[in-house]
Amino acid sequence: MESNGEQIVILGAGFAALTAIKSLRKNRFNGAITVISPHSVFAYLPSTIWIPSGLRSREDLEVPLENFFTRFNVRHFQGSVTGLNSEEKRVQTDNGEVPFDRLLIASGARFIQKLPGIKEHAIIPCDGIKAGEQIRDRLAAMDGGAIAMGFAGNPNEPAAMRGGPVFEFLYGIDTLLRKQGRRDKFKLTFFSPAPEPGKRMGPNAVKGLLKEMAKRNIDTHLGHKMKGITENSVITEGGEFASELTLFMPGLTGPAWLTESGLPLSAGGFVVADKGGRIENHPNIYVAGDSGSFPGPAWLPKQAHMADLQAEAAIKNMLSDMAGRPEQHQFKVELICIVDSISTGVLVYRDMKRAIAFKCRLFHWAKLLFERLYLRSIR
Repeated sequence: MESNGEQIVILGAGFAALTAIKSLRKNRFNGAITVISPHSVFAYLPSTIWIPSGLRSREDLEVPLENFFTRFNVRHFQGSVTGLNSEEKRVQTDNGEVPFDRLLIASGARFIQKLPGIKEHAIIPCDGIKAGEQIRDRLAAMDGGAIAMGFAGNPNEPAAMRGGPVFEFLYGIDTLLRKQGRRDKFKLTFFSPAPEPGKRMGPNAVKGLLKEMAKRNIDTHLGHKMKGITENSVITEGGEFASELTLFMPGLTGPAWLTESGLPLSAGGFVVADKGGRIENHPNIYVAGDSGSFPGPAWLPKQAHMADLQAEAAIKNMLSDMAGRPEQHQFKVELICIVDSISTGVLVYRDMKRAIAFKCRLFHWAKLLFERLYLRSIR
């Protein structure tokens, strides 16, 4: 479509942002696109689960975006967003201001790190490739001991959590230690303040997950509010247990700059939007991915696949708005993931009608294949 000289600015360089760029060009938008992000590098975070085992390295998962930006005729503006002036249509960054006609917020979420000891004594598994490397190095240096892995949500927005990768690290580390012949030297504990962790994957998911933990001789500590993490333990209202290596995924909230943006925010700190990524009273601004709070079921996931679907819907609505013929595109609500354990995988699928979980060795290879195809599309 003709651009009418409109400048589209996209915040972020993750799944939602890259899908938005591809969707714009696929729908024949030929105008200017500017991406604002601290670095022009894409990190394929779903595969950090394989870094501790050596199956993947930083070089495998980081993709410089120069070629991608050139192919899609995108300008990259290096900077971190610090604020937004929606009335003057300007994004504020630590490297100056960037004007826009249409804005897509696809800058992801941040982890809530208020729990005492979390910054000093825990590794957040999804906190970039560096986290996977830290886990790899810490495991290699340990002769034995206690390892604890868990996750929590945002008390003001319970759906704002990312628990799936913790299960993958849990099963993956168990499998790795068994392959190394030293599993008997370690005590593994899974913990969560939720009494039924993994329930968002489906009504039968919790039973399956706990059954698998029991099979692997992994202890559980569930349903107790977190109090803190120390160098050698995890403390909850239900007691304290040993941990010399703690992997903890806290709840999510929106980027810090949103608090002063003037945009409508949910109780959990995310931009409130409809099912098409539109924001009430801000007709030129849209949101996709983890930065948004969208209507939907309680199990609506914050994951890469959902971010892609939300970005496609938001871009279609943006283009229809630009054409002066607003349409009501809505993203499909579904959860798709493969919970991998190095040697096998469990396919989890959920939509508004069904919830399915199926274990098969082939799913491990399917996850590897999807990674390969996705990275090839942006290289």
